[in-house]
Amino acid sequence: MEAGNGITTGELVLYLLPVIIIQLALMVYALVDVARRERVRYGSKLLWVVVIVLINIIGPIIYLAWGRMPAEGGGEDYGP
Repeated sequence: MEAGNGITTGELVLYLLPVIIIQLALMVYALVDVARRERVRYGSKLLWVVVIVLINIIGPIIYLAWGRMPAEGGGEDYGP
């Protein structure tokens, strides 16, 4: 099947594949981080999960930049 500019559907998928992989990797990393932390900034864990899942690419980046609670003592802030 051809798109309007001569790019086939298969080629379009190949062009978008790196973006899809980056999106999934960021989402998985951020969701695992939310699950392992005892606390997060600016709201509840559930709110951050919704932001991460529903706002593609930008949601995980927003969480990783502003939502993570800084660990005391320089280590990761994971629970027992």
